[in-house]
Amino acid sequence: MNQVYLDNSATTQVCPEAAQKVMELMVEKYGNPSSLHTMGYEAEQEILWAREQAAKVLGVQPREIVFTSGGTEANNLALFGAALARKRMGNRIVTTSIEHSSVLEAAHELEKQGFEVVLITPGSDGKVSPEAMAKAIDEHTILVSMMAVNNEVGSVQPVEKIKKIIERKKAPALFHVDAVQAFGKMRLKPAKLGIDLMTISGHKIHAPKGVGALYVGRGVRILPRAFGGEQQNRLRPGTEPAPLIAGLGAAIQALPDMEEERKKIQAFKDYAQEKLCQLPGVEVNSPKDGLPYVLNISAVGVRSETMLHHLAARGISVSSGSACAKGRQSHVLEAMGLAPERIASAIRISFSRYNTKEDIDQLAAGIKEGLGILARARV
Repeated sequence: MNQVYLDNSATTQVCPEAAQKVMELMVEKYGNPSSLHTMGYEAEQEILWAREQAAKVLGVQPREIVFTSGGTEANNLALFGAALARKRMGNRIVTTSIEHSSVLEAAHELEKQGFEVVLITPGSDGKVSPEAMAKAIDEHTILVSMMAVNNEVGSVQPVEKIKKIIERKKAPALFHVDAVQAFGKMRLKPAKLGIDLMTISGHKIHAPKGVGALYVGRGVRILPRAFGGEQQNRLRPGTEPAPLIAGLGAAIQALPDMEEERKKIQAFKDYAQEKLCQLPGVEVNSPKDGLPYVLNISAVGVRSETMLHHLAARGISVSSGSACAKGRQSHVLEAMGLAPERIASAIRISFSRYNTKEDIDQLAAGIKEGLGILARARV
């Protein structure tokens, strides 16, 4: 059976460059990067090289990159680290209701610890307005956290406007951006945008799972979440997983030109939308100006889980939303105010550079068949 993988917002196929680099570090340069001997030095140099690759894309200094186990750890380090470091300056945390669970659940835990958490709701297009953010940010706000691109519908958030709002409101807030779905797909220069903390994740850009990073701007102080070593300026101690970090560096180096790739993916999205909108009951949930890597639709009349099983049996992999939600109803679509029948039948399609038009043709054929068979079964 030909496999069609269209769930790249959940995870991606590891690229050959990253896989080769991981193997090299596991079987050749396998020393502990903190050791003083030659093998340790070689591993340390690979980590420094990977840090340079990430810094180059973000336009920052390598010393401002802290490697983590992935996006969830980086988001937690950013939120808890910033909130606890600034708790004497205020107690308000402003974020949005469509964030990834690693931000929302961290914010809820901080609320239990006595912080005031304000969640901003998006419009029907999945975008949070700068005006709504401005109303929520005040002189007691110590942290603002907003994703760059929503992981379920692809809406691009106005991160470039937030720092000016923070300054205008005279808030002592650090600004954190979850760029897990944006990194490597759109240009983000945190230092130029006034972003203090930025999260990236390896397995969304064809690197291995288990590695990510947090950009911590120069002069930004956050408190660590773990203790026990001198690594990474004690902000994230412990023996660095050199193979994974080097694999991330290789995946970053192998990224295609962002603008050219975005045009290619936009063509995929346009083609998919055209094909799918010809089917009865299909409605598009993603905004027109969203990042093209994500297309969220509803095949109204068939529940998401039922359609996903139907497609999986035909070798087609898509999702109903964030993989971390484990199939629960989308809080993002709910926040956008979509009708219950559209939320219950939502499907997220997400593209990568390894997809083809033939993949989209198979997906469209599978959904068409599913709408016919499964809708009839409900009658």
